[in-house]
Amino acid sequence: MNIQDINLPSGFSPASRVWIYQSNRPFHEQEIKEIDEQLLQFTEQWNAHGAPVKGWGRVVLGQVVILIADETDTTVSGCSTDSSVRVIKSIEKQYNVNMFDRLLLGFIVKGKVQLLPMAQLGYAMEQGFIDENTLYLNNTVLTKADLDTKWLVPLKDSWLSAKITRKAV
Repeated sequence: MNIQDINLPSGFSPASRVWIYQSNRPFHEQEIKEIDEQLLQFTEQWNAHGAPVKGWGRVVLGQVVILIADETDTTVSGCSTDSSVRVIKSIEKQYNVNMFDRLLLGFIVKGKVQLLPMAQLGYAMEQGFIDENTLYLNNTVLTKADLDTKWLVPLKDSWLSAKITRKAV
């Protein structure tokens, strides 16, 4: 699995702002359709101080919401960012999920997102559930350019690499 497998939009500036929200569980097919529709309605009406924001939002990998705002023409204000957070909080409530747990790490294992509490990272490595080449969802990326190149990265190339102790060879 790599970033090319995910249907991200084209025509957005590499400097576009990105927000990534990872659900604590996968969404069902019907939930994905409903959430994608809500995100479409939101991005079509997204404004910053009355000016339209070029936005995009979808569920990817079955449980991750990505929002993108191209600030080429309209800069996203605090109020317009708050409105996007309200949409995510509404999704949380509607589908009984947690989208703001930053200590729950996402990895691609056998083609699917697997979640792991940060406190169990060492244990998961020791047990062989993940290794330094396992793809990590680096949900800290802030721009479209970073989303394209630094979102799905091997664990060894992520900020988490400092937290793992490599086994002696």
